[in-house]
Amino acid sequence: MPAPVSATAPAPAPVDAPPLRLLIVVPPLAGHLLPARALAAAWAARGHEVAWVGPEAALRPLLGPDAVVHPTGARLFREQAVGGAAAVRSLWEGFVVPHTRFTLGAVRRAVGQWRPDLVLVDQHAPAGALAAHGAGVRWASFAPSSLETGDPLGGDGELTAWRDGVLRGLWERAGLPAAEYADPRFSAGLVVAPSCAELLGLERESVPAEYALVGPLLERRLFDGPLLDGRPVDGRAGEPFPWAELAPGRRRVLVTMGTLSAEVAGDFLGRAAAALAGLPDVQAVVAAPGEVELPPGAIGCARVPVLELLERGAVDAVLCHGGMNTVGESLVHGRPLVVAPIRHDQPVTAGRLAALGAAVRVDFATVAPEQLRAALRAVLDDPGYRAAAELVGRQLRDGGGAVAAAERLERFARAPR
Repeated sequence: MPAPVSATAPAPAPVDAPPLRLLIVVPPLAGHLLPARALAAAWAARGHEVAWVGPEAALRPLLGPDAVVHPTGARLFREQAVGGAAAVRSLWEGFVVPHTRFTLGAVRRAVGQWRPDLVLVDQHAPAGALAAHGAGVRWASFAPSSLETGDPLGGDGELTAWRDGVLRGLWERAGLPAAEYADPRFSAGLVVAPSCAELLGLERESVPAEYALVGPLLERRLFDGPLLDGRPVDGRAGEPFPWAELAPGRRRVLVTMGTLSAEVAGDFLGRAAAALAGLPDVQAVVAAPGEVELPPGAIGCARVPVLELLERGAVDAVLCHGGMNTVGESLVHGRPLVVAPIRHDQPVTAGRLAALGAAVRVDFATVAPEQLRAALRAVLDDPGYRAAAELVGRQLRDGGGAVAAAERLERFARAPR
């Protein structure tokens, strides 16, 4: 079993140096907010200040009553396509671009009023980079998704050119000089990614110097599961997990399709339940709403404490959609996966996991119960998958996590211009 992973170990505060102010600009999506929250906790543990920009209704339940939030207001966004190039286009056309336009004024006000030393900009919230550049404030990139690192579009020149045009359009619409254009997804000074070279498909020796590949940003956190009333919910306020129902002597599979997939995952969860029903020696722990029919002996909860289950060694394999949070948490605890990617960076991550031997990839839309059962049996019975997952987990842990990320941010903020 891999060494325990510390999610909250603080780094020592800097000596004889004034505290720094960090402004975090991140989209109101749990998969982006949760790792940023862990990083913010490590930053605060070093004696620094942190503030956030985003819709209060989405951020406050995750960040708590004491967080400094500069509100942007909230709006509805178009539903995104499920897979392929259409999903990438709809991500930008239906969410990133309108979200950037909608929030840019509020982000600019936050930069002007709070006067941060550094702005941390999620790659899918480029309003932060536009506002920081316009104000002459140093900014770093945050890359919680693998969709913007390496070459995840597989050399699709047409799609890449289209996205580049979208980014230039945002720059011009913000009124910034065309001669100063810089890709707002990539800070020239620092890009923090909660991953590792192997998982991103990069050669270690070719990783740019400005990249900080710190591995998963872990924090004892929210339960994983569908959104409640359209918002992520702090699981600590919900029903307690039924630990006593974990059956001794049986292997367990955790099934979670993430907080944004509830509206499309119902049929898949039904096929997963049928697959698990044919594995009588395996107990399923399923993050799913109550209407999903579960196999005999399974534990089904709307929200599941994923990280705590992994820390306790209560899970032997994970069946998921390939979201980076679930993948990272599984790997640092040495657990192999069966991955059914739905959209965005998930197919990229699933392909890399399969190439590394740490997972079996299946087709979300078409996989039959018997195929899912065979995939689960493979990762449970073949020790090679477990060994590969443990290897990638060690490579992720070598990044140093939230503490290393906070240290890199601090060095960048204090470095001479």
